Amino acid sequence: MHATLHIIGVGPGDPGLLTIKALNVLCHCPVIATPKASQHGHSTALSIVQQALSAGEMNGKEIVELHFPMKKIHLGQEPDPDVLQAWQDGASRIFAILSQGKDVAFPTLGDPAIYSTGYYLYATILEMHPEVRVKFVPGISAMSSCSATTHTPICLGDDMLAVVPATFSDSRLRQTLESFDTIVLMKVHRVIDHLIGLLSELKLLDKAVLVERVGMADERIVSDLLAISGQVHYFSTIIVRKK
Repeated sequence: MHATLHIIGVGPGDPGLLTIKALNVLCHCPVIATPKASQHGHSTALSIVQQALSAGEMNGKEIVELHFPMKKIHLGQEPDPDVLQAWQDGASRIFAILSQGKDVAFPTLGDPAIYSTGYYLYATILEMHPEVRVKFVPGISAMSSCSATTHTPICLGDDMLAVVPATFSDSRLRQTLESFDTIVLMKVHRVIDHLIGLLSELKLLDKAVLVERVGMADERIVSDLLAISGQVHYFSTIIVRKK
C-alpha cells in the first residue's frame, strides 16, 4: 500500500492560520475525511479547509464524513462502546479508500497533538491495519491563538505551564490551579459556573481571561468571568496567568 493518511492540524478557526504545509497536503489529497460530532451537524474543520482552499482546489475532492460522538474519554479505561465503534468504523472507511491508492487528509481543529480525535483514529487504524502509513502535520493550537489575541504570554522564563481539561471531577484541578504559574483550561463550556466559583475561591478571577470561538467571525474575549452566566460556547478556552 502506497497511499498515506495525513492527519492535519488546521488551527482553531481562522483559515489564515493554516500552515503552508497543511495547505499543500490538503491540495494534494483527493479525499478529505472530515470528523463531525453529530450525524446531522457540520464539520468546523472542513469549513476551515473550504475557506482556505480555492474553489478550484476543492473541485473534484471526495468528502467523507465521519461521525465521532462527543463523549468523555479516560486514558487507561475502556472507551464508551459507541465511541470505540465510531473509531473503528472511521478507520475501516479510511482504510478502504487508502486501499484504492488514494491519499486521505483528515483535518482536525488546532494541533493534532492536543486533545485531538486524530490520535485516537491513528491508534485505531494502526491496530486494525499496522501496514498503513500515517503522517502528521502540526497546526496552531487554540491556546496559542488565544494568547496572541489577548496579548497574554503562555509562559516566560522559569514559568511552569499546565494544560488541562476543566472537567476533572476530583481535586486535581484545584491542585493544578494552586501549583502552576500559567494554567490553560480546555473544555470549559459545561463547567463554567463551577470554574468561576473555584477561581473566585482561589482569588484567581482577575488573572483569568476566556476566549470564545477564537479566530472565528464571532470571536469573544471575556476578562470579567463573573459577567458570564450559564454555558459558554464549546469552543472556549481560559488562560489563567498568575504573574
